Amino acid sequence: MAVKHFLQFSDFTLAEHEYLLRRTAELKRRWKAGEIYQPLAGKVLTMIFEKNSTRTRVAFEAGMAQLGGHAVFLSNNDSQLGRGEPIEDVSRVVSRMTDIVMVRTFEHRIVERFASVSKAPVINALTNEFHPCQIMADIFTFIEHRGDIKGKTVAWIGDANNISYTWRQAAKLFDFQLRAATPKGYEFKDVDGVKYDERHFVQLHDPIAAVKDADIVTTDVCVSMGFERESLQRKMDFEPYEVTTDLMSHAKPDALFMHCLPAHRGEEVAAEVIDGPQSVVWDEAENRMHTQKALLEYLLLGQVD
Repeated sequence: MAVKHFLQFSDFTLAEHEYLLRRTAELKRRWKAGEIYQPLAGKVLTMIFEKNSTRTRVAFEAGMAQLGGHAVFLSNNDSQLGRGEPIEDVSRVVSRMTDIVMVRTFEHRIVERFASVSKAPVINALTNEFHPCQIMADIFTFIEHRGDIKGKTVAWIGDANNISYTWRQAAKLFDFQLRAATPKGYEFKDVDGVKYDERHFVQLHDPIAAVKDADIVTTDVCVSMGFERESLQRKMDFEPYEVTTDLMSHAKPDALFMHCLPAHRGEEVAAEVIDGPQSVVWDEAENRMHTQKALLEYLLLGQVD
């Protein structure tokens, strides 16, 4: 049987994503109730971090422990990847010793090469192009608060980055619209070879037009990892794109504000928004753990309900 990987949001069908959302709800319910559920006892997750992250490491490591398994953390200093060993060689060794692997790295091609020879399922925990685990958590968070996301409007304010590209894939699969407002020169590119019609994706430059009557307003830092040299220019270019209470007033009255974190208050988002009543960023952060538990369970055991 072929090994199943999760490298892009579009790697799974709508039915698979809907299953994962149901499992997430069930696993979260059990955790909140204090129930012990350990179907992955004896299983080992290898976590390869070429890019650092607080939330990703804690969510995967804690989630694996809650499911009865164990997680091994490898940074660039702990792995021969940082010393130039071929990606494929690392994959062949690690996937023979452990049951599942998550990789957080730079170019998406790195995780594709890793998965191409892996004997174990591989999860993309972030690349320059995509961040599928984050959008799983975001969609689950919206459903928890507002119900079905089909037909809704998500307003993306800021850079065309891995988060927003994954939102675009999700819009096509779940049948909602992503409206993206980016500064000129920062528009979306064709990173996945998929054509998007206006029902699912609209590229704009005016943040007010993007946010108008939106159900979700979401953003990210204006200086992503890897773009530090452009920091000053980016801060200037993105200054008019800060999500403020005034900008939020153009969305629906019950619109939710989301951010993948870490956030820079006073840059991409005002403190009164991220810390205000419409913000669900802390639910998002926690839900990374629960959606990733569902993903780990699915990739190792298949559907269990």
